[in-house]
Amino acid sequence: MRRRRGAVAREEALEAARDLLLSGGPAAVTLKAVGERMGVGHANLIHHFGSAAGLQGALMDAMVRDLAERIEAGLSDGREGVDPERLMTVVFDAFGKGGASQMAAWLALAREQGRAESFAQVVRDLADRLAAMAPDDPRAAERARSLVMTAAYMAFAEGLIGDMLTPMLDAPEGLGRALALKLTATVLAEP
Repeated sequence: MRRRRGAVAREEALEAARDLLLSGGPAAVTLKAVGERMGVGHANLIHHFGSAAGLQGALMDAMVRDLAERIEAGLSDGREGVDPERLMTVVFDAFGKGGASQMAAWLALAREQGRAESFAQVVRDLADRLAAMAPDDPRAAERARSLVMTAAYMAFAEGLIGDMLTPMLDAPEGLGRALALKLTATVLAEP
């Protein structure tokens, strides 16, 4: 077994925990499984996180921060206005490959209200940011909420059940994102 110290050990543990979450769901994120993936003992993880709940909480916090950073990076390229395709790409990637769908479902099912508030703040910040991109639109805040709701609902569903639902319907890959773009165009076209 390898020994790791401080922040390096915590980051490696969180990376291993995220991989386990994405591949096996919340039940896969245990101290034993994370330790095995890292090649360290149970006591090492207890030292860094205190308990399995501590590790899981740290993972949720890290994933919320990652979601916020992904969205910020995707929207801060200096362009004016909302590019719906770019918005959907950022949000769908964050919820899919980034694991935000798994994390959001876990937060909801575990009734992690404190951590869910962090997630809620990311969503509110996104809506505020989108509204600020259209300062001359008197309905900017309403449109922004609708855009965020559309993106979040559809990206969440795609991230959780898209891999199962797409083949069931013999639908093309990316249909969820394409439908979200159509809904977004409808929201933006409303007078």
